[in-house]
Amino acid sequence: MSTVTSADGTTIAFEAYGEGRPLILIDGATAHRAVNPLNAEVGKLLSDGFRTYVYDRRGRGESGDTAPYAIQREIEDIAALIEDAGQPAIVFGWSSGSLLALDAAAAGLPIARLALFEPPVVVDDVRPPLPTDYVEQLDAFVAEGRRDKAAELFMTAAAMMPAEAIPGMKQSPYWAPVEEIAHTISYDGRIMGTTMSGNPLPADRWADVKAPVLVLYGDKTWPALSAGAQAVAAHLPTATLKAIPGENHGTEPATLAPVLREFADLT
Repeated sequence: MSTVTSADGTTIAFEAYGEGRPLILIDGATAHRAVNPLNAEVGKLLSDGFRTYVYDRRGRGESGDTAPYAIQREIEDIAALIEDAGQPAIVFGWSSGSLLALDAAAAGLPIARLALFEPPVVVDDVRPPLPTDYVEQLDAFVAEGRRDKAAELFMTAAAMMPAEAIPGMKQSPYWAPVEEIAHTISYDGRIMGTTMSGNPLPADRWADVKAPVLVLYGDKTWPALSAGAQAVAAHLPTATLKAIPGENHGTEPATLAPVLREFADLT
């Protein structure tokens, strides 16, 4: 494991795979290195031409956390990784992590290209929007020591799991790690902002993104997620939309790695 120090002094833990052009992989809500092995596998598959950074977002895994939270702090975390790389990076974001990637590019970080997998925006009535007080509810549950309730709210309101599925999920090995980092779910809620409200995407949020953008989605994914990917691609002047055959809100490293390689090699 290696570390960088972010602008506010927070330690950000990462593993780097291979040598070459820097590629930074950003997890979505609740994921980090200990529970998501996909990023490491992608890094290994691309190790012949890329130095792939697989990191724990702040508050998760082996990374630190410093209150109060702000989206800018996570942008500074990415900046620290790019500084370690020593040259402009290709940045890939999963799910809500894709909006963080866009925010980092809009903030002026040296990002050469952006790839986004199923940004979970909601711009129509294909699914219910997030509650307007979603972040406030999450913060209240965590403050009360009820991390299980924060995790439940994420699963039902954001991930659209049926309430009757939650008791079974709580019995699975998956649940304890989610509760452990439940305080960070509101971080992603803040990053999503109004993008899951059912309204059009904010016109100015990513107006300064100039880098080429590849928006990916699985052609077997939920209709809301394909609609979200299409909305983001239509919103960004530099974006290209690409469907991944047979995939849903996740994909195999052996499928993703060549897509990223091809995108990075475009001139």
